[in-house]
Amino acid sequence: MKREEFVPLVWAFVYFFCLLCGYSILRPVRDEMAIEGGLKHLPWMMTATFLTMLAATPLFGWLSARCSRYRLLLIVYAFFIVNLLAFYALMMSHLYPEWVARSFFVWLSVMNLFIVSVFWSFMADLFTPEQGARLFGVIAAGGSSGALVGPLITTGLTFIVSVPVLMLASMLFLTLCLGCVYRLDRWGREQSAHHQSRPGDPLRGSFLAGIRLTMSSPYLLGICGYLAFLTMTATFLYLEQTRLVSEYLDQPEARTRLFSSLDFTTGLLTWLTQMFVTTRVISRFGLVAPLLFLPVISLIGFLGIALWPTLGVYVVFSVLRRVGEYALSKPAREVLFTVVSREEKYKAKNFIDTAISRGGDASTGWLVTGVRALGAT
Repeated sequence: MKREEFVPLVWAFVYFFCLLCGYSILRPVRDEMAIEGGLKHLPWMMTATFLTMLAATPLFGWLSARCSRYRLLLIVYAFFIVNLLAFYALMMSHLYPEWVARSFFVWLSVMNLFIVSVFWSFMADLFTPEQGARLFGVIAAGGSSGALVGPLITTGLTFIVSVPVLMLASMLFLTLCLGCVYRLDRWGREQSAHHQSRPGDPLRGSFLAGIRLTMSSPYLLGICGYLAFLTMTATFLYLEQTRLVSEYLDQPEARTRLFSSLDFTTGLLTWLTQMFVTTRVISRFGLVAPLLFLPVISLIGFLGIALWPTLGVYVVFSVLRRVGEYALSKPAREVLFTVVSREEKYKAKNFIDTAISRGGDASTGWLVTGVRALGAT
């Protein structure tokens, strides 16, 4: 790390910490809501998430064409902060709990991908490819640290307060992100020589540019194919794990704490890997090795499930797979976007990270439903 990179690296670390801590506080709640909303409705909820993503993509493109970088990020985070306040009120009212549960599942699935995608677009815009290869592993460790703390907050608070209060805790961390965005955007403007265009300017162009840019680029289509494969295998694993947890545990609080424990274990292993392994692997072997790790571990894991289809095997595979995703595959994948244009970093990347990802979720959900309808397990 170079001396002049220390300050932005710290702000980026804190930014991603707050971002994933705020999300991780709510992730166990979402997983419990998936069960409370009815497992048979999961494919519908995933389809609703996908359709929401499709509707949000052109809206995001429209905003990015008219707003400065800082204003765009401010609007995105302020929108989700206000939504959290609305869900707090809905949950406290106890009106239509099943529909609130389903809506929350869809909403958090959308929020997660949007806030993380926008974060990495911002990072790819701030740092050069050479800086990204050196620094993104450390920045990702900030997110893993937040993902480590979030489940602890959830577990602790569920003993003393009701679940809706978790919305307020998440709001606090998302609000802290706004200060980090301001400082990083200010630094980026001072480092304008690193940018392909004037830093922070609106991107202009069509509101459907993200889709057009993706479909016209073999490079971006390759990233789409890679992400679609990983998403579909992850969704199958998630559906089966959720089904088994609902069969083994019948108390919502117990299920929420189990999901929190899994998230904590994943966060701890991811943090250790990112701090001591990720940067070394990328620096020594380039991007191919970390990008290949997840497909390889997925093949091994599904072979293990075929031989021993128990909850324990699903849990171990799920944790190892998520560690590989967050610690190796994700940082390497984000480096791929440092070489594309600013418009592709925001518009195309957002389309890939959201619509393509949730499209894989929805298609896998219906595929699993169809297989079960035929009597297969």
